[in-house]
Amino acid sequence: MQPATKYFYALGTSTNILVGDETYFFVSSPLPGPARPTRIWAIGDFGTGFLAQQQVRDAYYAFAGERNTDVWLMLGDNAYYSGLDQEYQAYVFNVYPTLLRQAVVWPTIGNHETAGNQTLTDDWDYYRIFTMPRNGQAGGVPSGTEHYYSYDYANIHFVCLDSMTQVHRQPNSAMLQWLQADLADTTRDWIIAYWHHPAYTKGSHDSDIELDLIEMRQNVVPILESFGVDLMLSGHSHAYERSYLIDGHYGYSASINAANFVDAGNGRTDGDGAYRKPAGGLGARRGMIYIVDGSSGGQGGGGSLDHPAMYYSVLTPGSLVLDIDGLRLDAKFLSHSGTIDDSFTILKGDYPGAPQPALNIARAGTNSVISWPTSTMDYQLEAKSTVDGPVWSPVGGSVLTNGRRKSVAVPISATNEFFKLRSSP
Repeated sequence: MQPATKYFYALGTSTNILVGDETYFFVSSPLPGPARPTRIWAIGDFGTGFLAQQQVRDAYYAFAGERNTDVWLMLGDNAYYSGLDQEYQAYVFNVYPTLLRQAVVWPTIGNHETAGNQTLTDDWDYYRIFTMPRNGQAGGVPSGTEHYYSYDYANIHFVCLDSMTQVHRQPNSAMLQWLQADLADTTRDWIIAYWHHPAYTKGSHDSDIELDLIEMRQNVVPILESFGVDLMLSGHSHAYERSYLIDGHYGYSASINAANFVDAGNGRTDGDGAYRKPAGGLGARRGMIYIVDGSSGGQGGGGSLDHPAMYYSVLTPGSLVLDIDGLRLDAKFLSHSGTIDDSFTILKGDYPGAPQPALNIARAGTNSVISWPTSTMDYQLEAKSTVDGPVWSPVGGSVLTNGRRKSVAVPISATNEFFKLRSSP
C-alpha cells in the first residue's frame, strides 16, 4: 500500500461479498516525520451504553463531517463494567460501527478493563480484543509488551502507558526504563502521552489521595517533562479538566506555586495568546498541558473540580478533538450538545504570524527590568519608539535565568522607555 492513500475494501469469499459499501474504507498512515494535517479524536470512560455516550459520538460525527479521523485514542474504561468481551460488543463495537471501519484505534487499559485488578497479567479480554505494536511496527522503540507502546503518525510521536498495573508505576520499572529510551529516540515535532489515571484531578477521583494517580505523577511526569512532552491525556475522573502550561510540580495540589506556571494564560489566540514552546528536539522543555477527558460516557461524577493546576473544569459529557498542522496544535473540548466549551492552541518555534510572548516590565530606579519566557531562540530588546532604534542585548545588562524566564535590565531614557521583543532563530 502507498502511504496517506484512501483504500476501499470489502469482506467475503471469492464468490460472495459479505459486507462492503462506500463506508468501508481507510486512509493509510503517512510516512513518519514530514508534517501533515492530522485530526485526533480522544474519548475516555465512554463505554457505558448511556444516552450521553451516543450524544458525544453524534456530536463528533456532526463536527467532523467529511473530515477523516486520522488517530483515535481510547483512554481506558472503554467498556463498563468489567471489560468483558460481551461488554465490548455492546458498548464499543455496536456503538461505533462506521468509525471502526475507517479509523485505527489506539487504546489504553483502565480499571474497568481489569475489574480493578492491578497485578501484572495479559489475561484480560482487552488483550484478546486489541493488538498493540509491541515490536515497534508503527514507530518508536519496541516495548516487548502490549501493556505500553509507542507509534508515529506524521510529525507526531504517541506514547501509551499502563497506569493500571502497579509494578509499572514504580521507579526504575521496565516501563519507565523503556519510556526514557523511547523519548530519547524520537525526533518528531510533537509528543503526546496518554494513560488512564490522571496526574492532576479534583473530579470523581482525587489526585491528592489515590495512590495510582500519585505514583504516576511522582514517577512518570518528571520523565515526560524532561524530554519536552507536549500533552498528557487521561480519563478515569468523570469530568473534563484542562491545565495551564505547567512544569515541575509532583506533589499535592496545595504545594503548587507560581514557579510551576510556565504560562498562566488561557492559551487562546483570541484571549491571552497561544501557549508557546520550542520547536522539538531533545531537551525542548517548556511545560506540558494535562487533560482529563473522562466524561465521554456521561456517567456523571462529582468532586470539587478546583485543582489549582487546572484552567478549566466541567462535568459536561464530551470528547477531545486535536488538530495538528505543522508546528501548530489546536485543541477543543466538544460537548455532547455540539458546543465547543474549551479550546487552546500551542505554537512551536518561530511559527509564522504567531504572537510574541508577553513581556513583564517592572520599573526599578533608573532601570526597567524586562522578563520574557525562555525558549530555544535568542532574544533581543528593541526600542518601540523608533523603527531602527537602539537594540539592547543581554551583553552589559544583568541577565537572570531560572530555567523558565529570563530577565534583563536596560536603561530608561525619555524617549525609549517602552520595549518589545525581537526574536532571532
